[in-house]
Amino acid sequence: MATLPNPLPKLAADPSGSSLGLELPVGSLIDVTADGPADEPLLWCAGEAARPGGWAALRAARGAGLLPVLLDVDGGHGGPQEWELSPYELSYPGDHDADEVLGEFWEAYASEDDEWPGLAEPLTLVADPDARAAEVADSLAGGGSWLKDPRLALVPARRSADIPAAIGWMGAANHENDTALLCAVLRSWEDRFGIRVVALGFDRLVLSVAAPPATLEEAEEIAAEHFAFCPDNITQGHHENLRAYARHEVLDQQMWSFWWD
Repeated sequence: MATLPNPLPKLAADPSGSSLGLELPVGSLIDVTADGPADEPLLWCAGEAARPGGWAALRAARGAGLLPVLLDVDGGHGGPQEWELSPYELSYPGDHDADEVLGEFWEAYASEDDEWPGLAEPLTLVADPDARAAEVADSLAGGGSWLKDPRLALVPARRSADIPAAIGWMGAANHENDTALLCAVLRSWEDRFGIRVVALGFDRLVLSVAAPPATLEEAEEIAAEHFAFCPDNITQGHHENLRAYARHEVLDQQMWSFWWD
């Protein structure tokens, strides 16, 4: 995929990131992929557990071309060194259309009697997307039911939606091998619902939402996109149908979580 100049190699000689205007805690550069060492580091990951306020403290990293994300290093599959990252096998998110991607997924997983309803309409922001992301990140810091051992990480990416593809994350491989297709949807959700990619586990993705649906009708339209994006959320979840999922997991929610079996 198309990439920006990678500032991460500078951290090899400057671990604190001072030359990039940063004050980083102790951490490490990760270049491990399923095919061996990458040409350049894929990400920087902190060596200590994430704490409230840590996300906001990395705000200056955006000016250096780095975006924050939480990585779960203890979700039963180890940290990103063990995730078999595959950045060189992916396409570019900008080459795909979110409506077409979701429509094809819908046809593959929905009932033959259900036609793809199309993309939901954009919603009005009720919070600054980056501020909402910091709030959600703080709520996940320290671990819990969503993430066992979250660590702050920095990824060279053009926009938050591109983070999974930028590091070659393959957490949804049982659903789609080309993570860039999912990132095309995330780009659309960025534009329509103010999402940010806040956290990644081996097979889990957590988003913040700055423009959540305020009515059940809006939530049901978005729930259809969720089903196409991640069928396991519904077919292996705790809700008996899409309407119940929309009511409990989408309506007025500031965070969306996805898990692929």
